[in-house]
Amino acid sequence: MQHFGGNIRKAQTGNRGIMKKALGTIGLCRRAGKLIFGFDAVKDEVSAVKSKASGVVIADDLSEKTKKEVNFICAKHNIPVCAPGITMDEIKGVIGKYTGILGILDEGLFSSINKQTIDRQGDIE
Repeated sequence: MQHFGGNIRKAQTGNRGIMKKALGTIGLCRRAGKLIFGFDAVKDEVSAVKSKASGVVIADDLSEKTKKEVNFICAKHNIPVCAPGITMDEIKGVIGKYTGILGILDEGLFSSINKQTIDRQGDIE
């Protein structure tokens, strides 16, 4: 497991099937209205007093500076961050927007993505 500082959980590259499951869960979040995307929107939601954010998902090809900023903001507000090994192009294929930062507003859906990330690490290590 590789960390970018605080509490980011990053999956190793390898098992595409589990990444497809994570993308499917992200698509479900979008259809359920439990997804926000983009740096500013996610930052505003995470920083809100009555934040509904359960966690933040970041793309692998996000810039290091942006990863660092997201990690800092989420660590400050005790929001978990995970990187399930997906790219911004793959996210665009699922939600229709080219973005690398996703805020998940449902605890169960975020834990599903996070669990898939953990399972993927176990398969590779």
